[in-house]
Amino acid sequence: MGRDAAEDLVVTLSGPGVLGSLLRGPNLENLLREYVHGRIEIQAPSLIEFFERVRKTRPKIKFREIKKSLLVKSSLQFLFATHEKDRVQLGYNRDETGRTASNRDNREFVQFHYDLSNDFYKLFLDPEMQYSCAYFNDWTHSLERAQLNKLEMICRKLRLKPGEKLLDIGCGWGGLICYAAKHYGVTSHGVTLSQKQFDFAQDKIDRMELRDRVSIELRDYNELEGTYDKIASIGMYEHVGIAQYPQYFRKIHSLLRDRGILLNHGITRRAKRDLKKFKKIRPENRLILKYIFPGSELDHVGHTVESLEAHGFEVHDVEGWREHYALTCKYWCQRLEAESERAISFVGPEKYRMWIAYLAGVSLGFADGSLRIFQVVASKHRARGPAELPPSRGDLYERPFGPS
Repeated sequence: MGRDAAEDLVVTLSGPGVLGSLLRGPNLENLLREYVHGRIEIQAPSLIEFFERVRKTRPKIKFREIKKSLLVKSSLQFLFATHEKDRVQLGYNRDETGRTASNRDNREFVQFHYDLSNDFYKLFLDPEMQYSCAYFNDWTHSLERAQLNKLEMICRKLRLKPGEKLLDIGCGWGGLICYAAKHYGVTSHGVTLSQKQFDFAQDKIDRMELRDRVSIELRDYNELEGTYDKIASIGMYEHVGIAQYPQYFRKIHSLLRDRGILLNHGITRRAKRDLKKFKKIRPENRLILKYIFPGSELDHVGHTVESLEAHGFEVHDVEGWREHYALTCKYWCQRLEAESERAISFVGPEKYRMWIAYLAGVSLGFADGSLRIFQVVASKHRARGPAELPPSRGDLYERPFGPS
């Protein structure tokens, strides 16, 4: 124990082989694998709190002041220590980037992540099974209330009216399509590539007796036909791939009536002056691609707006929700940790640890600002003339959110 060590933060290594592995491969993926397979144990109130406190208190070591001979001598005894093999293979076993069109299988990418287990997702999501950024119009609100606020804000931004047709691309477990039909009187249709999401949403539609107004398909959005008054894309944009943006926006444009409204809600990252540097996949992003979200890619919001305008949309509103997602992911991480035994029974200890590390890391990424998220409201502008939107944002806030 160090002089200023915190007694409630403890890191335990299973043996000298762990240090040897990290010395031979000092990279982020190797560190994650050691943690995920239980060879590094972290005892702390929560993994997020562990990361937060370590970052605040980590000592500033000056390498030039360390005695090199002692460092080498101390390291040699661990360098060739025997090490156990990984028990479970967790990564996506093909090209996880999906940047090459021939290697891109959207259905396979989606099912790798979302078909994990509905019971697993229920452990940390709200009752509406909203797996996207909540909206905290008060930072003290619960996750449940903030997720209902999010659904309400989406409906308000789309300016939904009774009798309109709403399409939800990548509709998840059906929360928005059911909420919009029930509270705004629209006819909703959703599409997903996840079998488990489809099954859950279909049961929900039946349970709520909404079959006359709500429908869902296990289908790629590219295969859709027809015309819709409003279209929502919530947390699906990240799965498209930047190279596929022209196809994505052309298809949405073809499905939306003139002056119809699109709400595109997606995670982004900061733009860089050097495009080559922006396209480079950082180590932490590579891990998410390999172990969590194969085929995903984050753009910067400036290119999102540019792409919308280039494909016949008029952009009306861009709103950042970065701090909202930091808190959302923090709640998810804490709730999943509180249900560790059940989570492990559903997905196994390795996958559970992977998800805890993922949610904690993403929460800190949003809190720090390396990750961003924006809701962009745009309308199809095929002919000249005014858009079908009010002159200000006032209508979004004229009624209170949630229970009084």
